[in-house]
Formats: sequence, structure tokens, C-alpha cells
Amino acid sequence: MTSQVSSPAEQADEAVVGEQRKPAGTKDVRRLDRVIIRFAGDSGDGMQLTGDRFTSETASFGNDLSTLPNFPAEIRAPAGTLPGVSSFQLHFADHDILTPGDAPNVLVAMNPAALKANIGDLPRGAEIIVNTDEFTKRALQKVGYETSPLDDGSLDGYSLHPVPLTTLTVEALKEFDLTRKEAERSKNMFALGLLSWMYHRPTEGTEKFLKSKFAKKPDIAAANIAAFRAGWNFGETTEDFAVSYEIAPATTAFPVGTYRNISGNLALSYGLVAASRQADLPLFLGSYPITPASDILHELSKHKNFGVRTFQAEDEIAGIGAALGAAFGGSLAVTTTSGPGVALKSETIGLAVSLELPLLIVDIQRGGPSTGLPTKTEQADLLQAMFGRNGEAPVPVIAPRTPADCFDAALEAARIALTYRTPVMLLSDGYLANGSEPWRIPELDELPDLTVQFAQGPNHTLEDGSEVFWPYKRDPQTLARPWAIPGTPGLEHRIGGIEKEDGTGNISYAPANHDFMVRTRQAKIDGIEVPDLEVDDPHEAKTLVLGWGSTYGPITAAVRRLRNAGESIAQAHLRHLNPFPRNLGVVLGRYEKVVIPEMNLGQLATLVRAKYLVDAHSYNQVNGMPFKAEQLAKALKEAIDG
Repeated sequence: MTSQVSSPAEQADEAVVGEQRKPAGTKDVRRLDRVIIRFAGDSGDGMQLTGDRFTSETASFGNDLSTLPNFPAEIRAPAGTLPGVSSFQLHFADHDILTPGDAPNVLVAMNPAALKANIGDLPRGAEIIVNTDEFTKRALQKVGYETSPLDDGSLDGYSLHPVPLTTLTVEALKEFDLTRKEAERSKNMFALGLLSWMYHRPTEGTEKFLKSKFAKKPDIAAANIAAFRAGWNFGETTEDFAVSYEIAPATTAFPVGTYRNISGNLALSYGLVAASRQADLPLFLGSYPITPASDILHELSKHKNFGVRTFQAEDEIAGIGAALGAAFGGSLAVTTTSGPGVALKSETIGLAVSLELPLLIVDIQRGGPSTGLPTKTEQADLLQAMFGRNGEAPVPVIAPRTPADCFDAALEAARIALTYRTPVMLLSDGYLANGSEPWRIPELDELPDLTVQFAQGPNHTLEDGSEVFWPYKRDPQTLARPWAIPGTPGLEHRIGGIEKEDGTGNISYAPANHDFMVRTRQAKIDGIEVPDLEVDDPHEAKTLVLGWGSTYGPITAAVRRLRNAGESIAQAHLRHLNPFPRNLGVVLGRYEKVVIPEMNLGQLATLVRAKYLVDAHSYNQVNGMPFKAEQLAKALKEAIDG
């Protein structure tokens, strides 16, 4: 990182050491304004659990935070190999932050594979805590180390802390009736205890969590708690860790309210439940498990008390078919999936367009094509969401920008679906789904009123004066057709995928009617009311960076760096991708240069260039990981100067 693009508001790569003081004991305590920690080990070493617990305690302490879990697609990749490395990165600070950080200040490496897979991301001077017990000759050879990096001087530029984590854990648990293999499984809790001491994290929540998690196995719970406490005590007593660190709560970073740590998938689940309550409709989820969307199914299955019904179907097609049937029956209907599942659901999405029923299609994007990279992130389903159906089948598309924003995006998707009687695509991605940040729990009076009115009786008068129900007679403002619950006397009507006659809903092959219905369905989507695009431009810049979805954090961090370095750049971020905000064309026309960073090969840029004839410049990445702020700042600086 260079000072040219760093700022006090977002120096995502390095911890700044501030005031240093000495407590009553013999060890120094240094105050930092931020730190980035990465836990790494085998996929069976519990790195995701370790990171999650450290994150929870950090959230309870009051720091702002952002996380990046990163794990293999295999359920259990070969132990000790590079493809089997699982990691969890946490960036926390005493002020507001936007990303999980570009490079860790601290790496906890549980074996040689974890060290080799992550060492390239560390800046010089970073701290490395390694489990020396795993650095055996066989383990080193497995990942291509000819000599041990702990002894050959290759780590001299780092602050190395060799710790026999496995031995210390087994020794701490010798009083328990456990085999050595069982005791070794708690080494992640020893590491968690050590890091909790090192950064003054609370401990009560973790001990309570372990008691709850292993409630049916109290001996295992006690052993894990003992390992956790042993790690804390080791940090307190060993001479190798002469310094611990304090990162004060982010007291000025957030508006007043009650906060909790939340992941994108959890926030989206809560948003769906809130939408169903605000609409006074039962929530139905028809889904087939698929990474990284499955957690939504898992979470919603816990909330039957809120009128939620979840159905794990035999395949993707059955999942959306059941959801569309639930929509016909009067439920707030949802189906969740990822890109490959969207492909399978496309015919039924087209059927929902034809039937003009509210349906939420939640696509948690991942690397593709086909099965692709199931556990890595990407934004490459935008054009599929826009056009991935036969015929003219327009669907509204919206995208959240942060994990917490997934809650609001779910409510907005429900508003559009219910108001305009249309399927809606919600595009999250793996980065948002698995990442987490603080979320202010909203008050009930802050939630939108999503109440809907079902058709109750006849809505049309024939020439002979008789009153009838026309299922495709539209609201003049929204162009939405009536929502008639099956079984309501007098409201019987025909449904299906064959073209309907305007008004009556009878099957029609008339060319003029088909032309009218196609144009009407498009006009309904084009007429959806969405907020104008807000532009952050304090200095009347000549360059605009335009983003969508999860690029918000890295883009905003990069913009902060550039402005702190004296550069003038404007920023805008799209939530509504179909239809676009009505002022988007005017906004684009105000700038000499428009740069669009995307985790694809330029899909939004393609849409913007086609619709507005703007020479938008793409900056693209498709490596399965989110952008780094420093990387974007450099690219944007080149765009400004070019």
C-alpha cells in the first residue's frame, strides 16, 4: 500500500499503532485503530467456526467489522494439501470500515499448506502464528517445501511465533477421558483463546456457545472450553507474546440503535420473514439445496412460528414449481438457488411472467459456468437474470450491496413483486452471503407496508350489463392484474403458459393480441417506481465510478483513498438493475469518463453502453474473490489520469 491512496477512513491493509501503555502486569498493551486477521488450516480444522466465534465476540465488543470466509468446494478435501486449505479473514476497527481488508496483519497457519497458500498475501512485518506440530517432513513435502520455512530464513521478514498448538492442546486436556485424536480436534479452540487474549476479546459468549453446541455431550463441551482457556492462559504467560493489542469499540461509526452481527444469507432470510409479516401473507420457500444459497433454506425452516413453510424439493424445477403454485394460492412465494439452478428454473420463471404472479427468485451468484466454483464469488448472472428466458419475458432485477443490506433488498423485492404481480430476481453473491457485518435491527414502524388486496368479486361489466371477473383486467397505474385466490366463488379463471387474451384471460393465438400482451408486460416492468440514483460527488468530478451489488465496499474504500490523496472522483451504486433508475441516463451524461468495476467480463457495462450509448469503461475480475481496495484505487487513478 502506498500513502498516495491510503486514508484514515479506509487503510484496509495495515494496522496503525497508536498510543502504547503498560498495564499492571509485565506485558505491553498497544492500541490499534484496526487489524486484519486470517485463520487458515485444513477444511477439517474448524477455521470457519473459529473465525465465526472470534467475529461474534468482536461484534459484541462493539467494533465495526467485515469478514471473508474462503473454503474449498469439497466436503473434505485431502488433508494437508493446498486445495484443502480453508480460511477465514476478519477486519475489525474502531471506526467504520467497508471491506474484509486487502492483506492480513496476522496469519494463524495450522499446517504447512495453510502457510504456503496464504503467505503471498501477507505484507512484510506481519505476524505469523504457526502450529509447529504439523511441520513434519511428510507434511512439508506434500505441499512442495524442500526445507522447513520455520528454519530456512524465508520468514525472516515477518514476526514469527512458532507455537506447538497440538501438543499444548493435548496437554491441557489430559485430565479428560479423550483419545489423542479427540483432544487434537480442540486445537482450533486453543488458537481462538490465544487470539482472544492477544486482542482483548470477550470470552463469555464463546464459552456459552460451546456449552450450547455440545449440550448433549457435556464432556466435549468442557474439553473445548478448557482448550479455549488454555490458549488464553498461554498468551498471558508465554514470553513469546510480549504485547497484546486493544482496538476500541467503534462508538462513532454507527447511528444509535441495537446491533448484531449478521451474514448476508441470514439478513436475507430475516428480510423475507419481515416482508411476509408486513404483507400479512404466509411465506413459502420452495428450494433445492445448492451452495451458497442453502443457508437460507436452513434458516427459514426454523421459523414456522411466523407462518413460514419450507419445502425441500427433489430438484430445482420442482422447487420453483411448488413456489409458483404457492403464489397462485396466495402466499409470498420464494425460491432460492445459484446460477446453475436459475438455468433449470428458467421455463417456470417464464411461466410466472405469463401468469403475472408475485414470485421471488433469489440467486446467490457463484463462479461459473456450469458447476464452476461453488464456494467462490462472482457477479456473472446479470445477463442471465435479464434475458435468460425464451420469448419476451421481462423480470425486475435488484441487488443488495452489503451483507446487512440483504435485509432491505428482500423487502424491496417483495414490494415490487406484490405491487406489480411479477416475478423478481434478487442477485446476491457468495461474498455477501457468507460475509458478515454489524446490522442495526430496525424498529417495526420503519418497515414498509406491503399489504395486498386480493380480488373479491366481479370487476368488469359486459355490454348486456352482467358483471363478470376478468383475470387480466389491469390496474391503470401499475398494470398489475388482479390476484384471485383459487376457490373464491365467482373468480374461477384459466391459468397456463399459452398466451392469454387481454382482459378475459382466455387462450388467444391472435397476432394483434400477442403483440399487445408482450408490449403490456414490458410496459409494466418499465413503469416500476424505483428511487432515483444517488451520486456521491462532493467536488464536481469528471470521472464517475458506477457499481452494483457486492462491489460497493471495495469501490467505496478505493474512492475514499483517492479523495484523501486529493483526487476528484464521483461514485454511484445501482440497486435496481431492471428497470434502471429514471435519472441514470442524465447522471451518466454529466461525466467525461464512466468506469464500471464488475466481478464478470463487463455485463453491466454492456447494458449501460447499449441503452445509453455511453462509452463506459469496464474494469473486470473473475478470480472467485472480491476486489481489493488498493487494486481498485490504482485502476481508478489510471482512469482519472488517462
